[in-house]
Amino acid sequence: MADRSTAAVDVADSSGGKPLTAKADQATTDEAKAEHKASNNTETARPAGKGQSASADTSPPDLHSGHKLARRYRLEECVTRLDGFSSWRAVDEMLRRAVGVHVLPADHPRARPVLAAARSAALLGDPRFVQVLDAVEENDLVYVVHEWISDATELTTVLATGALEPHDAYQLVSQVSQAMAAAHREGLAHLRLTPNSVLRTESGQYRIRGLAVMAALRGITASQPHRTDTEAIGALLYAALTQRWPYESDAHGLTGLPKGVGLIAPDQVRAGVHRGLSELAMRALVNDGATASRQDPPCTTPGELAAAVAEMPGARPPEPSFTATPAYQHTTYQQGAYAQPPTRGGTGARRLAPVPPPPPPPLQSRAGRVLKWAVSALIIAAIGLGSWQLADILLKEEGESSDSGQHEDDKNAQRPPKPAPKPLAIEDASEFSPLDTPLAPERVGAAIDKQPGTAWITKRYEGYANFGNLKNRLDGSGIVVDLGSPQDVAGINVDFYAPGQTVEVLAADADATSPSTLSDFPQKLSKLQRADNTLAATLDKPVQTRYVLIHITELPSDGTADGYRGGISEIKITG
Repeated sequence: MADRSTAAVDVADSSGGKPLTAKADQATTDEAKAEHKASNNTETARPAGKGQSASADTSPPDLHSGHKLARRYRLEECVTRLDGFSSWRAVDEMLRRAVGVHVLPADHPRARPVLAAARSAALLGDPRFVQVLDAVEENDLVYVVHEWISDATELTTVLATGALEPHDAYQLVSQVSQAMAAAHREGLAHLRLTPNSVLRTESGQYRIRGLAVMAALRGITASQPHRTDTEAIGALLYAALTQRWPYESDAHGLTGLPKGVGLIAPDQVRAGVHRGLSELAMRALVNDGATASRQDPPCTTPGELAAAVAEMPGARPPEPSFTATPAYQHTTYQQGAYAQPPTRGGTGARRLAPVPPPPPPPLQSRAGRVLKWAVSALIIAAIGLGSWQLADILLKEEGESSDSGQHEDDKNAQRPPKPAPKPLAIEDASEFSPLDTPLAPERVGAAIDKQPGTAWITKRYEGYANFGNLKNRLDGSGIVVDLGSPQDVAGINVDFYAPGQTVEVLAADADATSPSTLSDFPQKLSKLQRADNTLAATLDKPVQTRYVLIHITELPSDGTADGYRGGISEIKITG
């Protein structure tokens, strides 16, 4: 994707949130909501919130291209200069990679909140968000360094070419709602979730930028951050389905709704909109507690929205387009040129084919006639004998096949039908880890709670995908599922927190009690493989066991240069 368009978005609108426990007065909440609904692409300065000095008194730092921060980050291009701070595209000369930098004076009234918000976002370490790499106060400056995604395009640019297909819109609301649900569980909100803050990579993954940074830079707070972010996701889905902004004011390069008609469902704005996604957008766009969907309640948190998306069947991907079949070309033989003799002299002269010699005359003598009749009789007799033998063979084979078919039908009738797989109840789950200290035992329950928006997530490891280069890399980590008693396991389905994990599924013996080491799981239910978002395995023969281990040996990249992190969202076992 174009680096230039990504630059303008990644730095200019990296929004963020504050801890969910932060309180704000009603005036600041209304101001933040109004700015989200009616903001234009051209940023304009606005007065500071209650209790803050006006930002006009603090001008942006006087920096220029080529300026170097911390003897490491070389500023290249200023993308935004607004409200006392500036945003830049820069180069990390130590790691030789592009980064984004927000800079503001250390005496800016929002300098401390910006540092606190950036450090909180950095602790999240979720690869679905653009990562904060550094937050420093130095030489009367405060600056925040974040990732620069070179292979991604802002949603604003994507929507400029047209509305999304139903499958793409489904992926958008699914990925963004799950990511924001994870952020809210850690006490972080966004509050500036717009098409400018969502990026789509070349692989079709969506990443959110600005968590816990841009909202702090702008002094935006909200009394109901869950509801603010949920309504923002609804606006993104509405725009993706209709290519219209769901408010009266134009914003983000999109035309707003006609004045005076109110909020109307997406399938009434544009023909061919997926009805389920249309209702989902209206459930998220809460207006004073009312929605356009009469059957289902509104979604007021990202977690509720993620659960509603999971309950709705996924929109089918678009049919592949095929290129037109080239016109059928006759071969030279079919065109008649293959058997034509070469020409001689002019273009119209052709060499005539030689006339074949006439056949020899038939025998006309009496001896010849007798010989002819004798040969004919022998041929007729041979044909009759061969036909009789062939018919006899066919009748025998038909009788044998009918008998064998009858026996096979009798066997099939006596054989009981194979029972359909049924889900097995999971009684408990525990973390499998060879380390002295566990990874995240308090989150293990999230992998069996039947909620797609929750997950057991490992810690972040640097330098090595095998959990920071453990002494025995094959030990890895994972989750041990307890079925309560020995059961016949016939299939496994695992949803992962992030794609690219190297994983296998193992089982303990039926009489095993409290298995804790890798040798306690001798039965292999799936091969060691690099999995995508899910892993599904169906066994040829059920295995009786009580304990099943989802064993992870290597973690995927978390989006940074040398960081690795993984986890499991949901485990289902059938018998």
